[in-house]
Amino acid sequence: GFLIPYFIMLIVEGMPLLYLELAVGQRMRQGSIGAWKIISPYLCGVGVASVVVSFFLSMYYNVINAWAFWYLFHSFQDPLPWATCPLNSNRTGYEEECEKTSSTQYFWYRQTLNISPSLEVSGAVQWEQALCLTLAWLVVYLCILRGTESTGKVVYVTASLPYCVLIIYLIRGLTLHGAVNGLIYMFTPKLEQLSNPKTWISAATQIFFSLGLGFGSLIAFASYNEPSNNCERHAIIVSLINSATSIFASIVTFSIYGFKATFNYESCINKVILLLLNAFDLEEGSLTADNLNEMKDYLMATHPQEYAQLLPQLKNCSLEAELDTAVQGTGLAFIVYSEAIKNMEVSQLYSVLYFVMLLMLGIGSMLGNTAAILTPLTDSKVIATRFPKEVISGVVCFINCIIGLIFTMEAGNYWFDIFNDYAATLSLLLIVLVETIAVCYIYGLRRFEKDLHTMIGRKLNWYWKVMWAFASPLLIISLFIFYLTDYILTGTLQYQAWDGTQGQLVTKDYPGYALAVIGLLVASSTMCIPLGALVTFVRKRLKRESVSTVA
Repeated sequence: GFLIPYFIMLIVEGMPLLYLELAVGQRMRQGSIGAWKIISPYLCGVGVASVVVSFFLSMYYNVINAWAFWYLFHSFQDPLPWATCPLNSNRTGYEEECEKTSSTQYFWYRQTLNISPSLEVSGAVQWEQALCLTLAWLVVYLCILRGTESTGKVVYVTASLPYCVLIIYLIRGLTLHGAVNGLIYMFTPKLEQLSNPKTWISAATQIFFSLGLGFGSLIAFASYNEPSNNCERHAIIVSLINSATSIFASIVTFSIYGFKATFNYESCINKVILLLLNAFDLEEGSLTADNLNEMKDYLMATHPQEYAQLLPQLKNCSLEAELDTAVQGTGLAFIVYSEAIKNMEVSQLYSVLYFVMLLMLGIGSMLGNTAAILTPLTDSKVIATRFPKEVISGVVCFINCIIGLIFTMEAGNYWFDIFNDYAATLSLLLIVLVETIAVCYIYGLRRFEKDLHTMIGRKLNWYWKVMWAFASPLLIISLFIFYLTDYILTGTLQYQAWDGTQGQLVTKDYPGYALAVIGLLVASSTMCIPLGALVTFVRKRLKRESVSTVA
């Protein structure tokens, strides 16, 4: 149900827009602000909007690397600290909150985040997370210190190492008990998802984020290409490799997810069997997973009172239900994987491998984000002539690190979700829509076609023309309508808060000030586009008036 919209988005949106941004960067030889300024002075706000979105992303995204460092440091312990629940203060049993949930969730929500019960309770900065965040930003700074030359060398490691780890995990994942259940679940189509607008929005978001569309990083990196570089071929290759990697990573994930679901299901069955054996004094081996339902019916008929008393303790074990409790984002990265890892043999080794891979992916993404911010700054003659690149990079990293401390507070994860959900998605749609319209209808598709012919020595294919001029803009406008319709139908915005007394997530409404921040996040980037055009118009008008006055 998700793969169909994903491939449609790849063909209609991902591949054409990737080629568009690479071509614009390579042709204009500028970062995002300068490139769109050359196309039209009124479009300077497009580049500014891209930089603002990249700045927002950098503010919160490096927190993921901080969490990855935290888990990596704890991966060398034997046993893993999330393998079992910790003892209570009296050492007479396990922590009550942990017993109500699971050891992996407890380690994530209580020992890692020390999460507050709601967004309104901010709490203090967690110094361990703050130190990990500082370390994450220090690593990023060292990687970008020498500009694109050092960044390019680092990317060889950050891009290749995850493939090695994924191959190891694939071999291990496919040999795990229950891995097939996860793969069957992954490839079983749920076509009813096609009528859900959120599926299409999720597919578009996945394409945007995985390819880096609209952030300005592609334009920034492409500006360093040779003018004769075949950016068309690179767009096709990168798009296909990116999607193949996503599916490959999904196979690895769902094989491990199937193992985790099967392990939980069989553990649930064994607990029920043990409970029934002890309660009704049955012979060992008389109850199995195969005859459990029949024995339940028999015991209910022969011992109705005893069975009724025992019923609240009997869980309804279901493999399908375990597989349906899919999670995404940080929940998948830090809860589901860590739960699967703790049940593997040599769990410390697989834990270290996994969190090193997560760090490589996170650092690779951060290099692109920071490049999207730094390239327009270093392109600016006012800034570049006064400060060296090392100072500019250091200031950007330092500012992001200080602001990022918000996400290390007890309520920090709730703010992380706000930025993750609302800082980029709507803004990226608008940015890319304006980009396609600007190239096709302001700069001119024929003019751009001539530029491409000069660069790559080949005429532009009809596919690119149709996608840029019609299909991609129409699809983005449709996604806009989907997004706004979903928001209107949903009503008030809500978030998932951790309730330690119940040991589970509960749904709460965002307070007024959080809604104001969400509005500000969306407006601060999207409003750059019309404001940039307005400022340019006013400047030209004033210049014209001053010239006419002098004359």
